[in-house]
Amino acid sequence: YAQTPLAVRCISSGSVEITVPLNFWAGKRRTGPEKCSKDSVYEPATGRVLCQLEPCGAVEVDQAVKAAKLAFGYWSKMSGMERARVMIEAAHIIESNREEIAEMEVVNNGKSITEARLDVDSARLCIEYYAGLASTLAGQHVQLPGGSFAYTRREPLGICVGIGAWNYPFQIAAWKSAPALACGNSMVFKPSPVTPVTAVMLAEIYAKAGVPEGLFNVVQGGQETGSLLCQHPDVAKVSFTGSVPTGQKIMEMASKGVKPVTLELGGKSPLLIFKDSDLENAVRGALMANFLSQGQVCSNGTRVFVQKDIMPEFVKEVVKRTQAIEIGDPLLESTRMGALVSRPHLDKVLSFVDRAKKEGATVLCGGEPYVPSDPKLRGGYYMTPCVLGNCTDDMICVKEEIFGPVMSVLPFETEDEVLQRANDTSLGLAAGVFTRDVRRAHRVVEHLKAGSCFINNYNITPVEVPFGGFKMSGIGRENGQVTIEFYSQLKTVFVEMGDVDSLF
Repeated sequence: YAQTPLAVRCISSGSVEITVPLNFWAGKRRTGPEKCSKDSVYEPATGRVLCQLEPCGAVEVDQAVKAAKLAFGYWSKMSGMERARVMIEAAHIIESNREEIAEMEVVNNGKSITEARLDVDSARLCIEYYAGLASTLAGQHVQLPGGSFAYTRREPLGICVGIGAWNYPFQIAAWKSAPALACGNSMVFKPSPVTPVTAVMLAEIYAKAGVPEGLFNVVQGGQETGSLLCQHPDVAKVSFTGSVPTGQKIMEMASKGVKPVTLELGGKSPLLIFKDSDLENAVRGALMANFLSQGQVCSNGTRVFVQKDIMPEFVKEVVKRTQAIEIGDPLLESTRMGALVSRPHLDKVLSFVDRAKKEGATVLCGGEPYVPSDPKLRGGYYMTPCVLGNCTDDMICVKEEIFGPVMSVLPFETEDEVLQRANDTSLGLAAGVFTRDVRRAHRVVEHLKAGSCFINNYNITPVEVPFGGFKMSGIGRENGQVTIEFYSQLKTVFVEMGDVDSLF
């Protein structure tokens, strides 16, 4: 499907190096200006240079936006059914190339191949889901006195900007583009400069599926490129996934043009485990809430509150299973934890563990750099997954988002007490509760101040269900039917069937 079989060439050669351009607009890959300074992108599993990133400046951003504007003219006039056919074709291409995309995601991000395949599936399902909604966009008819009436039209916004994060590069590109395209918009997408590769593969897939040239474009770069996109006068909306400080800056920039934003930001989510829980499932849930993608998940339930009665048994089992997690080559089927995304990020996560020890937390297992036995992986960014005991609510490891494989375990006694502690944060992305008491489960969830709550499970994100946060964890939602409202606007039309009743 692609112009260059990236993953096959890079992985089979044993020497990962990508030389094809990573910018894409008006239907094909583009090279930046000759004099532009390039940034090295590293392969997390090995620490080797993967490719050179060409950041886009004002000229390139403008070219991409112009291409999106032209494509919007065609795409927005198509019926929902016509758009759906193209999107379904894109989903089929993703399904046919699942392994290649997943392998490239692993090379670029460091997560295990098992998880990467699930991410590719999520991207495909998201596109299929919004293809199904594309033909359902409709307004309302309202009868008024005297035979007059009004009706509403749900119309696309125009050019939408998507700014992705490095933890789910391909999936986030699909989660942002699918509802945008279903509503008739075009998109300019900027991946994280740490993981620039697979969003371009999605651009090629859309092109192969038959979208108009310029409908989905990819511009590479960091903060400067993102600022240019947010402030471009032709951009109608910005959707961002990432940190709270960056989200605040994006919201500020978008406000100058009164542009709507969707912000999916950080979290420091609580997981409440009551003594009547099914312990086996509670342990599984805690591991899923902390160690997916090397702990680099915004919704992770990193504050694990365990009722005192079962604390010893719970901790013993969690530590045992955490120590058994297989770390190493993320392309191997047996690997369950790959490499963190970069050397600076690995150092940052390890520093949180050191700080926790200084504040009095006990490292029950892990929290150390890990060097795989395979010589070619010795430069990679690995650490052992960590469980911290003797934690208190005022510790940095409990208050701040670590974004790595570090679980903080805290004891509690009563439901009222743990709810107050769980909500004592400026963030509110997710929360979870494990209990066999169905009344308690729903009562607790009602009082948890978080946008995505889980009962007796954690970190499942079906595309049919909205995902997003409360408080400083964001604005708007991704996935689910409601997201149509965030990628469209409502026009009201009044129709007078009689004479004007004038006061003048």
